Amino acid sequence: MKLRTPQFLEFIGLIVLVLALPSSIFAQQQPSTVIKPPPPPTPTPAPAAAPAAPAHHGMIAEEIVARVNNDIISLTDYAKAEEALRHDVREECQACAPERVEAMYKDKQKDLLRDLIDQQLLIQRGKDEGISVEAEVIKQLDEVRKQNNLASLDDLEKAVESEGLSWEDYKSQFRNRLLTQEVIHREMGNRIVIGHDEVKQYYDAHQKDFVKPEQVELAEIFLDTKDKTPQEIETIEQKANDYRNRVIKGEEFSEIAKRYSEGSTKDKGGVLGTFERGQLSKQLEDVVFKMDKGQITEVIQTKTGFEILKVIDHFQAGLQPVDKVETEIMNRIYLQKMQPQMREYLARLREESYVTVKPGFTDSAAVPGASVIQEVAPTPDAQQKANGKKKIKPKLNS
Repeated sequence: MKLRTPQFLEFIGLIVLVLALPSSIFAQQQPSTVIKPPPPPTPTPAPAAAPAAPAHHGMIAEEIVARVNNDIISLTDYAKAEEALRHDVREECQACAPERVEAMYKDKQKDLLRDLIDQQLLIQRGKDEGISVEAEVIKQLDEVRKQNNLASLDDLEKAVESEGLSWEDYKSQFRNRLLTQEVIHREMGNRIVIGHDEVKQYYDAHQKDFVKPEQVELAEIFLDTKDKTPQEIETIEQKANDYRNRVIKGEEFSEIAKRYSEGSTKDKGGVLGTFERGQLSKQLEDVVFKMDKGQITEVIQTKTGFEILKVIDHFQAGLQPVDKVETEIMNRIYLQKMQPQMREYLARLREESYVTVKPGFTDSAAVPGASVIQEVAPTPDAQQKANGKKKIKPKLNS
């Protein structure tokens, strides 16, 4: 079973984390996103990495890329982050040419180590301030349990471990994400206030950005009928009608989509995106462009399955009224104010911390005077000091 888990940003993209914050604050309806765990890292070593210290007496020496106070970022952590970044870039630009995807990856990869260090600094600050997110960790784990149709958290633990993952590491990913978000919220989130007048001023100054053709923003619940028998198709149609009726009676469309949809949009609460005329099949276009915001289609049978579509919004052609684009404007203003505050805050954390980086790796936000890691071979008594453990940390000279 491929376990479905909420998307977390524990490895990369602190600015991506900032980008996620406005939606939760301002958007009227923002479905939670879930994805499969990122694929395992490829065995390709990080660029320009120095060789790891040799293993002694059957022990494995973990190569250290950076030290952040008392925590380390290992080569394994860095490789996982690289692979997660590639995965995210591919997901973000599925329709892009390969060279465009590679260019986007390289542009973001240059800040990869910076983001890993930033996350460690924020996690450490959260721990120093005694912030506890354990209740929310359990809540989110339980949500994963429900999405995977498991009876208990014990069953979730078994499912996680059956995929070769450590249960404690799995929980730590949730904990670190929540701790990071809470620190950002406490330090900066409450300081940014955006008034209606500010929104109107931005709208007046950027009206060309809000001139659009007629568009519909859609979400779907899709049930696949490929290679099904007529009897199976009839049963699937009954399920589709049942799901539609549940939505009509008040259940959240996004929740039904996350649990039961079989389309590629399932993990995004069914959100398909925004479409102009001519971008959808005529069968679907003729239906949804006649509908208003919030309306749900009947069950539509297509060549591949049954579709239930929701019109999240319907934009008429021309300059969009300010109330239609208010959320988009607030997100833009929020980011303009948040990003410099974020970097200033993280620079202060770095100045108060001990951060060292291994030669061959680049911390794009390094502060003047930062030290460089130099690895040396373990001393002869390293095995005794390891007390039988299979892994040791190489000694560091800074």
